Amino acid sequence: MGTARTGARTGARDVRETGARIEELLSGLAGRERQTAEELVGSVVLLYGAGLARVMDLAAPDTVRELAEDDLVGALLMVHDLHPRGTDERVRAALDRVRPYLGSHSGGVELLGVDPGGVVRLRLEGNCHGCPSSQVTATQAIERAVLEDAPEITEVLVEGVQDEREQRLLQIHPYQGRECAVPEGTRHAGAGR
Repeated sequence: MGTARTGARTGARDVRETGARIEELLSGLAGRERQTAEELVGSVVLLYGAGLARVMDLAAPDTVRELAEDDLVGALLMVHDLHPRGTDERVRAALDRVRPYLGSHSGGVELLGVDPGGVVRLRLEGNCHGCPSSQVTATQAIERAVLEDAPEITEVLVEGVQDEREQRLLQIHPYQGRECAVPEGTRHAGAGR
């Protein structure tokens, strides 16, 4: 079928950006004009959604697969709940896509589940689990991939990863030349001279 891919997975982003632009335009209207514009947008969305549903019903299985794999068409199918692959399957595909990156850092990810409210629960494995900077980088890569493939996801929770705002900075005060309690088995930097 020779689909025209939209580059580095931009279909879902295009749909979100267009939706945001429509909301922005609607917010500039008030009263009856806004109601009319919202009704117009809703009618157009229903019309093209019905058209997409008909295309999906009439298309051969290989064509359905190709349409679903196209970034833009796949994103539109998700908007209308017509995508042939369910949320769980698309989340798994997103994780499979990011696993080589995680593996290059001696890490991995385990899917713990996707709840009906759209929350994905994950656990980092290997080096991605222990190092805070690796956790942040891995979590960002995972979130990006999941939201590209399953934009209906409302939250990605990674077990054991603290929100950056919750992490506390260790305060190290300058040495003032006073003796301080040092745990047994360790030496003070100036001790033993």
